[in-house]
Amino acid sequence: MTTARNETPLLQLKDLSISFTSSTGVVEAVREANLSVYPGQSVAIVGESGSGKSTTAMSVLGLLPGTGKVTGGQILFDGEDITHATRKQRQRYRGEGIGLVPQDPMSNLNPVWRIGTQIRESLRANKMVPRAQEKDRVTELLEEAGLPDAARRAKQYPHEFSGGMRQRSLIAMGLAGRPKLLIADEPTSALDVTVQKRILDHLGELTSELGTAVLFITHDLGLAAERAEHLVVMHRGRIVESGPSLQILRDPRHPYSQRLVAAAPSLASARIRSAQEHGRESEELLAHAEAAEREPVIEVRNLTREFDVRGSREKFKAVDDVSFTLRKGTTLALVGESGSGKSTVANMVLNLLDATDGQVYYRGRDISVLSGRELFNVRRKLQVVFQNPFGSLDPMYSIYKCIEEPLVLHKVGNRKQREERVAELLDMVSMPRSAMRRYPNELSGGQRQRIAIARALALEPDVLVLDEAVSALDVLVQNQILQLLAELQERLDLSYLFITHDLAVVRQTADDVVVMRQGRIVEQGTADEVFADPKEAYTRDLIDSVPGLGIELGSG
Repeated sequence: MTTARNETPLLQLKDLSISFTSSTGVVEAVREANLSVYPGQSVAIVGESGSGKSTTAMSVLGLLPGTGKVTGGQILFDGEDITHATRKQRQRYRGEGIGLVPQDPMSNLNPVWRIGTQIRESLRANKMVPRAQEKDRVTELLEEAGLPDAARRAKQYPHEFSGGMRQRSLIAMGLAGRPKLLIADEPTSALDVTVQKRILDHLGELTSELGTAVLFITHDLGLAAERAEHLVVMHRGRIVESGPSLQILRDPRHPYSQRLVAAAPSLASARIRSAQEHGRESEELLAHAEAAEREPVIEVRNLTREFDVRGSREKFKAVDDVSFTLRKGTTLALVGESGSGKSTVANMVLNLLDATDGQVYYRGRDISVLSGRELFNVRRKLQVVFQNPFGSLDPMYSIYKCIEEPLVLHKVGNRKQREERVAELLDMVSMPRSAMRRYPNELSGGQRQRIAIARALALEPDVLVLDEAVSALDVLVQNQILQLLAELQERLDLSYLFITHDLAVVRQTADDVVVMRQGRIVEQGTADEVFADPKEAYTRDLIDSVPGLGIELGSG
């Protein structure tokens, strides 16, 4: 919805500065930010972690964490200065004036309260309906947020809901007070792409009907451009660019905005699509043709895995008759929503989980029948990089020890040779050798993931299984890691099994794609075939749900 802009802004930030006090001194988180949101308008603040975007949004609600405080400028809401409002004054405009849909539904819902009780609290805080009508109103709000069987769902607890259902509950709460402004802080970052699209479509319809303005906080440029009329780009606490979404995407002026646009996977995918339509992808097609000629390194044949279901004689079939081939030096992406069985397949390929039926062959050998010593040797050649760089490195080990550990375990070299190998691996992943003496908590998420990749490469493997290896990273860091993986693949002739739900990343990186749904393969082929001409409605739905993929970026 585009609004005539001659009215007064609903929200206005004037030279807003925010700082935090730490043990090392004062940290300026936001510096002289200026921003306007008009009635009914949708605005997105984009930037990487630490850019100040969430801090800016939380200051509007008076919810700055810890030592955070506004040190300069003004926050005006609906014509009133609320910069230094008291707690009581804030309660008056929270909920009814400004609603919030926070990022993580699991930590923002009380696990011991029923969903309906938590929404009822929102209604009571805003004195929206008489007590006798609360139960009916809770059901209406959950229905409005797109939850089927809402009366029954209201009696359930958060752990009984899927991620998408929990997020819908938070949307119901955020809109319970019929706010004039809704702040949506990374509202769908933890969700699968199809669930994300359904929720954002629904949120867009609801806010449009209610005339609610929306302030999105996101690091996903494709999502921001698709869902907001106006973009605000933040970098290191400053607003570096502001303007209509498509204008910034097509012609970013600030170097940081240019880097963000260049790095966004969904927009890179849109560029690939555009280039193909203009007939400029013959090199890529040639590369895919060469890939098809390469020898198989992993062959998965009729793989099935069943699990016992508590309290039932029925078995749950998590993986059902799955077959595919990963060829030497290529990338095969295994894609699908949460619960599709893709990570279970990865665990069977790594022999961390036994198959109920079927085989996994590594260079023609069935790994399920190998002896302990043979399997130990094969494990050197099949390594894994997990999703969460914060959880995959031992916090008590130095970086040197983290990378050295597999070398020690497999009795590779003496101490001096291992030191040389660790230094070489750090060079390989573009990390300084001085990082050896540091610990995981001293590194950023992107640096930790580089260390996880270095450790996975220590034993000179043939195959890397990348289990959502970039999904926890910001767009710029994600882009750096994807480039690093591409360079390493070229240099070392590595084969990648990429497990992901992010089709934008798949479009950029994969030679072959296998699409899974509810344990079965529904479609497979080269990346070009699957993206250009998906045969299944489910695959089309996955592709159509990638935020920003449909944005026309021009032929430049």
